[in-house]
Amino acid sequence: MKYVIVYWSRFGNNRKLAEHLAIQLGKKGEVEILTPEKADPASMPMADLYVFSAAAEKFSIQSDMKKLMKNLMNLEGRKYAIINTHALGFKNWLGRMDKLLSKSNMAKVAEIDFRMGDGTDKGNGLPPDWEKRLDGFAAKL
Repeated sequence: MKYVIVYWSRFGNNRKLAEHLAIQLGKKGEVEILTPEKADPASMPMADLYVFSAAAEKFSIQSDMKKLMKNLMNLEGRKYAIINTHALGFKNWLGRMDKLLSKSNMAKVAEIDFRMGDGTDKGNGLPPDWEKRLDGFAAKL
C-alpha cells in the first residue's frame, strides 16, 4: 500500500498527527508526507490512499490546504481520508473538506476531527487521547 499524507500546521498539532499517522501506516506500506507548499495539485504522487490534515482558521479550512484540495487533478476514483483540527466551541470542517475532495471524484474512506484544548490545560493542545484515537483512525486506512 502507498500512502500520501498532506498536512498544514501552524502550531505543530497537524504535523504531530501526520508524523504519528505515518509511523502507523508505515507498518502497512510506504508513506510520503507533504505540505501544501511542496504538493502540486496537478501532479500529486500516485498513492492508494491520500490523507489530508488541515486546521480550521478564520471560520474555514486553512487557506493553503483549501486551495490545494480545490485544485487537485487526475485523482478520480482515488481514496482519501481527512483530519480536521479546530478550537473548542467551534465546529469542525470535515464536511467542507469532503465537499472539496468529492468534486475531484475521489472516494472517502474515513474522517476524524480533534478539538484543540479538549482536556488539556492549554487552549491549543491536542486532547489527551489523541494517539489512541489516531491509531483507531489508522486501522481503518
